[in-house]
Amino acid sequence: MPEALVAVLADPALPFVAFVSLVAGLVYGFAGFGSALIFMPLATLFLPPAVAIAAFSLSALASFVTVVPGAWRVADKRTVALMIAACVLFTPLGVLALRLAPEEAIRTTIAALTLLTLGALIGGWRVPVGAGTKSRLGIGALSGIAGGATGLNGPPVILFNLGTEGQPVAVTRGNLAVFLTLSSLTFLPQLWLQGLLPPRAVWLGAILLIPYAAGTWAGTRLFRPERAVFYRRFAYALIGAAGLAALPFCR
Repeated sequence: MPEALVAVLADPALPFVAFVSLVAGLVYGFAGFGSALIFMPLATLFLPPAVAIAAFSLSALASFVTVVPGAWRVADKRTVALMIAACVLFTPLGVLALRLAPEEAIRTTIAALTLLTLGALIGGWRVPVGAGTKSRLGIGALSGIAGGATGLNGPPVILFNLGTEGQPVAVTRGNLAVFLTLSSLTFLPQLWLQGLLPPRAVWLGAILLIPYAAGTWAGTRLFRPERAVFYRRFAYALIGAAGLAALPFCR
């Protein structure tokens, strides 16, 4: 058995991280967002941020089977493609920050960004929409930088999509699910190019495929459009708990 796999299996934090992955997948399945906002603050309590980002990005492969097929049918594909393209171009800047910044600074940034995003959502703040291609490219670029540095690629796009007037709930959910899954996977080669993809992260990500897949599978089957408000509030509660737990004075 590979040494890195043995180390992962022997890590006492593995059951906790796997459970967090399951819950994050469940929320992602029925709400269409929030998985990284739950997973990253809690996982980085026990894992180096780079390992947590790589492992979570790899576990996103599960969404190709459990979430993306249904989301792809209703998503606004042009909008998603524009944002993914910009995200890919700007992710290296975020990964560079991840490589150079102290781990504690990254952990604190993850907690702060999680709570700021939650506050914006609860307060009703939304990124203005209708500005066209440039606006969407800018949002994708911000997502790439934030995702590369902290694993939180969702906040700019979550605020953008939830603020789209007249957009059906299914389309909002589909856009978020497709973007978050595809953009997360693009982090892996970027991390590898900058030397932040150790065997430990790869094995951990492979293990987390199982609980994350189970969570997303269950979540998609729980989803009912008429209960969107309930799903959103439930996601908000879990995101808030994760963000508070990750604050320096709460660890």
